[in-house]
Amino acid sequence: MNIKKITTICTVATLATLAFAQWKPAGTQIKTKWGENIDVNNVLPEYPRPQMVRQQWKNLNGLWDYAITPLNANYEKADGKILVPFAVESSLSGVGKVLTKDQNLWYERTFDIPQDWAGKNVKLNFGAVDWQCEVWVNDMKVGTHTGGYTPFSFDITNALKDSSNTLKVKVWDPTDTRGIAINPRGKQTMKPYGCFYTAVSGIWQTVWLEPTNKISINRVKTTPNLDASKFDVEVCSCPMTTFEVDIIDNGKVVATGKAKTGQKAEIYVENPKLWSPESPFLYDMKVRLIANGKVVDEVDSYTAMRKIGKKIQLGKDFKREKQVMTLNNKPVYHFGPLDQGWWPDGLYTAPSDEALKYDIVKTKEWGFNMIRKHIKVEPARWYYHCDKIGILVWQDMPCGSDLDIHRKWTPGHYIAQEPEGMSAKAYKNYMKELKEMVDMLWSSPSVVVWVPFNEAWGQHNTVETITWLKEYDPTRLINPASGGNYVVSEVGDILDVHSYPHPRMLMLECTKVNAIGEYGGLGYVVEGHTWANRKTWGYQSFKTKEELLNKYCEFIDMLVDMTPYGVVAAVYTQTTDVENETNGIMTYDRKVIKFDEQKFRQANQKLINSVK
Repeated sequence: MNIKKITTICTVATLATLAFAQWKPAGTQIKTKWGENIDVNNVLPEYPRPQMVRQQWKNLNGLWDYAITPLNANYEKADGKILVPFAVESSLSGVGKVLTKDQNLWYERTFDIPQDWAGKNVKLNFGAVDWQCEVWVNDMKVGTHTGGYTPFSFDITNALKDSSNTLKVKVWDPTDTRGIAINPRGKQTMKPYGCFYTAVSGIWQTVWLEPTNKISINRVKTTPNLDASKFDVEVCSCPMTTFEVDIIDNGKVVATGKAKTGQKAEIYVENPKLWSPESPFLYDMKVRLIANGKVVDEVDSYTAMRKIGKKIQLGKDFKREKQVMTLNNKPVYHFGPLDQGWWPDGLYTAPSDEALKYDIVKTKEWGFNMIRKHIKVEPARWYYHCDKIGILVWQDMPCGSDLDIHRKWTPGHYIAQEPEGMSAKAYKNYMKELKEMVDMLWSSPSVVVWVPFNEAWGQHNTVETITWLKEYDPTRLINPASGGNYVVSEVGDILDVHSYPHPRMLMLECTKVNAIGEYGGLGYVVEGHTWANRKTWGYQSFKTKEELLNKYCEFIDMLVDMTPYGVVAAVYTQTTDVENETNGIMTYDRKVIKFDEQKFRQANQKLINSVK
């Protein structure tokens, strides 16, 4: 081995040692195997935006300086190091501190621009920051953003220097402060209890840089149309440009299209291959942006041909009809777990891409065909894994309110008038963030159902919200209010009842798809794999795995008996234990699966096969 190679190895080893000396996990909570083996010099290294990939980019994840200050104070000096992109409250951040409404969280780091980016514009991209942030590069303010779940970018070209550059980010997050917090925040709370969990603040998804030309692609929007055997593709960029699209099957271009930016390219595919959980086929896509006859930007993407719908089927007898959901014009029973997407070490952020993928892989192996992503929006790579593995996704909108989030809840019957769920200011922000979520996930084939409200938590202007959503995205089904409140109206496609622990159909609506949107919650404690010293709970607890499986299978049989009467979708609570909840299929650290997996799969497939 030559001296130069030995020196390089020693330098890398020294940097790794220094990094670990500056950082260690906060607290003593349980951890996943991925969190236990995290490499602070190589955190979430995968390109974070799979449906708009550029080949040149620079990952800014890793150790940054941080400080927590009063609201009216500037950043003066660092309190220490924080591991980005883990929320400041998490163990893997290395900080483990709660951010209050009276504080700002500051981040700072330096970066260099690669020499081969010379002459290019540079974009600074954030996967997600919760909730309000301001960004400076070399003390020049380059942008602000509100919204805790969706990506955003700033062109920082004019702020850059030839030498080392300094990036600074300021975050304010009121979480669930009544009267102040207009932000959707899902199950985050300053005082965790029951089924509400530790708050998440700050940068919690990948931060990265990438070079582009002055004119570049900002967004690619793809809509499949199975009945016409075509894809409609739109590109957001400078209106004085055009774009070209190749649809690619295993390296071979099978269709092309082009249009002026701002218009749709209609791309017809002969005998298209269809996407489904049984056969999740994805077409590759290449999109080129053209200005003055030259290609000025190019991104790689993917898409899939599939159609979501519903239709009437005969029920238990010829006098009874039921609505069933369809995929590619064929009836399908939607069955899957309630997936919170929380981690004991990273909270909102999975410690690795392998970890992020793991829950989806196991869900598919267990025989489910659907996941209800519960009042959280995941990083783009989570949806990529769902697209590639083949799982249907019911996507919740994170709830929020500047009032008490728990409004009067009336499950089991319709109400003529709903309680006020939030102020006009909070509702305006809710609609802004709802649209951003829909835009982010528009092109993902796995996302098939929108769920704007859950159990009346901040539920507001239901008819207005659902009417807008259906007009904005007519390609998917809408579950207006999972668990209620049920407003007297024809809007929406699904009537969704929650029933714990055993599934019961408290209502039945022949003009809509009927679903048990939550049931189960069967608790089983695995010692050594529980969170903190809080009292654990489930809706019904068991002492042995055999008792747990028997009760689970009993509930499956109940659901199978409901299928002829029109109950054609169900969601079991839940994928994993979360904090003090011990009603997961897996423990919170993902180290123990509580069921015999073969028998578990057989039961789940039995239910899915009850609709034909």
